[in-house]
Amino acid sequence: MATNRSTVLGLCSYTHDSAAALLVDGQLVGFVEEERLSAIKHDKSYPAKAVDWLLDEAGLTRADIGTVAYNFTPQHYLRALPAALAHAARPATAARALPRARSFAEVAGNTRRRLARLADAFPNAAVQPVLHHRAHGLYAFAASGYDEAAVLVVDSLGETQATTIGHARQPSGGCSYRIVHALDDPASLGYVYGAVTEHLGWRRGDEEGTVMALAALGDPKRFRSLFAKAVRLTTNGFVLDHRLIALRVMDRRYPRLTAAFTALTCPPRRPHEDIAQVHADLAAALQERTEQVVLHLARIARERTGARLLCVGGGVAMNCVSIGKIIASGLFDEVAVPPAPGDSGTAIGAAAAVHLDRHGDLPAGLARACYLGPSYPGLTLPPEPRPGMTAQRLLDPAGFVARQLAQGTIAGLFQGSVEAGPRALGHRSILASPLKAGVVERLNSTVKFREPFRPFAPVVLADNAVDYFALGQEAPFMSIASPVTDLARKRIPAVVHANGTARVQTLTARDNPVLADILAAFAELTGVPVLINTSLNVKGKPICGTPEMALDCLAESGLDALLIEDWWVTKA
Repeated sequence: MATNRSTVLGLCSYTHDSAAALLVDGQLVGFVEEERLSAIKHDKSYPAKAVDWLLDEAGLTRADIGTVAYNFTPQHYLRALPAALAHAARPATAARALPRARSFAEVAGNTRRRLARLADAFPNAAVQPVLHHRAHGLYAFAASGYDEAAVLVVDSLGETQATTIGHARQPSGGCSYRIVHALDDPASLGYVYGAVTEHLGWRRGDEEGTVMALAALGDPKRFRSLFAKAVRLTTNGFVLDHRLIALRVMDRRYPRLTAAFTALTCPPRRPHEDIAQVHADLAAALQERTEQVVLHLARIARERTGARLLCVGGGVAMNCVSIGKIIASGLFDEVAVPPAPGDSGTAIGAAAAVHLDRHGDLPAGLARACYLGPSYPGLTLPPEPRPGMTAQRLLDPAGFVARQLAQGTIAGLFQGSVEAGPRALGHRSILASPLKAGVVERLNSTVKFREPFRPFAPVVLADNAVDYFALGQEAPFMSIASPVTDLARKRIPAVVHANGTARVQTLTARDNPVLADILAAFAELTGVPVLINTSLNVKGKPICGTPEMALDCLAESGLDALLIEDWWVTKA
């Protein structure tokens, strides 16, 4: 059994996307988001189920944990306070200066109390807070497997930082990570995108991807000049115009957009109101400006570090269209986004930071790793797992599922260890043939219960990707919106979004042998090595992490069937 000194528990806790990661003797034991076990999307509680699973995997108890690494540092929130006087002196921010300062001080106090709670929960552990953006950046670099890279972290807020540029090196026998440039709040791109997402009637911190999809249906010219003024580029990054984007106060009673912004755009849309052209145009202008700002920040990262490879982390890294723009620019030879670029991944990053500070290198088991959560080997199902369901064991799961998909079946796939991050990467997926007419409409309306304009991602065997996608690099974590080829437009238009791109996952047999076998068998039947791959969930619920959650998804959605390990489950 490991000693206290060799165990590090990394936590994202008490905020959205609660998660836990465990290192033992410098090796990653596992990582899982709490929502995958609790069935509560964006679960913000202490990740009790995740921690219990990790301890059980390692054969440890709470008393064996030597260090708890937490993904925020309380004292850094107080760096926002000295600027209160400057904000008070400006007409656009004066009314918010004092509430803003008070809110940052309150969050600092809340974070201290959270650290104290963790100290009580792990009596033999040292509780180590880690700078939020350092946790993001270290995880992004460690997941890439690169030896040297620029690291761009863009999110809504980490203590007071909203954008950082790091330079990471991993020479033989060591690692260094240095933040070379930072933009502090209120210059926050994630804050702006979340604010407009909410204005358009979707949940910020959850449904920004819906706004990104809607943007393809709009005309950015209508509000282009507005966003150029609201988010102004500078030599060192960008600044916000607080006459349009309100100064942040960490209190939901304070709206993020001003009355002037609303007057120049449209009234706030309620979630169940119809989507009008003005909403699509606003989304398009927001997305266009986001791409411009992200590309500007990438240029600064290239200039400040001289690195030819780039890692991108933080919530804005999930904007796959912006990542595609960086790749298309040619600024970097390759761009890597980790599988969990949002806050949940900082559980790994915080643990990695503690290990790096202590040993001078990165933990093992992080590079290119995405299947890190619970698995259920040897699972046995009864003939009737739920009323009205039938389960049969398959001798040739890949061939059987490929034939079903070719015939038009929409099937869930539950196998192996649960994925890290927001994208289904073939262990907790819904698969469908991109060759069947009406498949996108059916998936959106009867399976996922979501907006009809939202696209579905393709998964392709890596050796065949160049035939269908003008990607230019691998995309194992479905992080990049890639232009498609003429062949893709002709053969598989179902996976091509209105902007002419697809958020593709390239897959090898080494990474996922089961799905690779299904793809190969489907290609033999149809001539196309591409499937639709979307997450095993319905709108408003998390990706299914447990067999019970997967059976619930089958029962409550328009899924035709579910392959759960080697069991084929259908319903009457």
